[in-house]
Amino acid sequence: MTKISTTIAARAQTVGRRKSAAARVRLAAGRGAITINGLALAQYFPYFAWQDAVVAPFKALGKEKEYDTAVKVAGGGKPGQAMAVQLGIARALLKENEEWRKSLKTGGFLTRDPRVKERKKPGLKRARRAPQWSKR
Repeated sequence: MTKISTTIAARAQTVGRRKSAAARVRLAAGRGAITINGLALAQYFPYFAWQDAVVAPFKALGKEKEYDTAVKVAGGGKPGQAMAVQLGIARALLKENEEWRKSLKTGGFLTRDPRVKERKKPGLKRARRAPQWSKR
């Protein structure tokens, strides 16, 4: 895996979160290059579903080849990171042009998914799983 330089003159900087993943997104005019933690999109997210999730806000607006994107993402797993990057990119595009809100909103790209892992409670094995009960 080769590292790619992530120094771009950012026009919009935003944060996207999902579960315990947080993505810091920097958007700049360019040719459509996406780097995540210094790696190309296909190297960091090997599955097409994750790649499609990251690129979806650009595709919804038809702007795939107009912006270079540099992302630093940490925490969580790869699927959560992909969705955090998607939210960050959508918010950055919204900062770029407020008129794109309707297209991004109908695609569901501006909604932060509030679901997170529920904490473990005392006396239980997991968040809700109680120990097995035996009558005798």
